[in-house]
Amino acid sequence: MSFYPICLDLEAKPCVVVGGGRVAERKALGLLSCSAQVSVISPALTEELQLQHAEGNIQWIDREYRQGDLAQAFLVIAATNDEETQKQVYEEAAGNNLLLNVADVPQRCNFILPATVRRGDLAISVSTAGKSPALARKLRMELEKRFGPEYGILVDIMGALRPEILTSGLSQQENEQLFKQLLHDDMEEWIKTKNLDSIEKHLCAVLKDRIGDDWLPGVRAVFF
Repeated sequence: MSFYPICLDLEAKPCVVVGGGRVAERKALGLLSCSAQVSVISPALTEELQLQHAEGNIQWIDREYRQGDLAQAFLVIAATNDEETQKQVYEEAAGNNLLLNVADVPQRCNFILPATVRRGDLAISVSTAGKSPALARKLRMELEKRFGPEYGILVDIMGALRPEILTSGLSQQENEQLFKQLLHDDMEEWIKTKNLDSIEKHLCAVLKDRIGDDWLPGVRAVFF
C-alpha cells in the first residue's frame, strides 16, 4: 500500500487516544505538541499522562472505550493491545470516516505516523509504509545527528523574511531568486556560532536594495 504524505493542522481539533500506557503517552504528547484537543480513554494512565491531566492539558475519560466515544473526534489513535477494543474502534472510526491509526496494526489504519525529527517548525519525516518501523527509527536517528537546532532557527529567520518579501511588490520570479540567495551555504554554521554580524551582512547584501531594511527587527527577534 502506498500512503500519501500530508501535514495536518490539528490546532484545537478533537483527537481521541484509546489506551493509557506508554504508547498512548507518546501518541498523546505528539498530539499535544501540535495544539490538538486531546481526550484519553482508559481506566489507568501513565504518570506522565496523569500529570498532563492534572495540568488540564488532556481530558481523561476514566473507563474502557465504549461505542459512541468517537462521535466528535477528528482523529483517533488506538494504542491498546486488546484486539477486541481495536476492532470496535476500527469499526466505529470506519463507519464515521474518521482518521484512524491503530498502533502496530497497519491493516486497521487509514494513516500511519512517520518517524519524525523536529527542529522548531522544521519537521523531517521518514516512512517505510509500515514495512519496517525499525529502519524508519534508524534513519530518524541519523537525521537527528545531521540536522541540529540551528535548522529550527533558520526556519524562523526565513519565516520572518517571507512576508516582507512577498508584500514588497516584486515579481514571483524575483521572489524565488531572493529566497534562493538568502540560503547561504554558511548560514547554519553562522547560526551555530551565533555569528549575527555575518548573518546580517549577508541578508543586507541580498535584500537592502530590493526591499529596504524593515525586516531587520524581525530577524533580530529570532535571536533575542
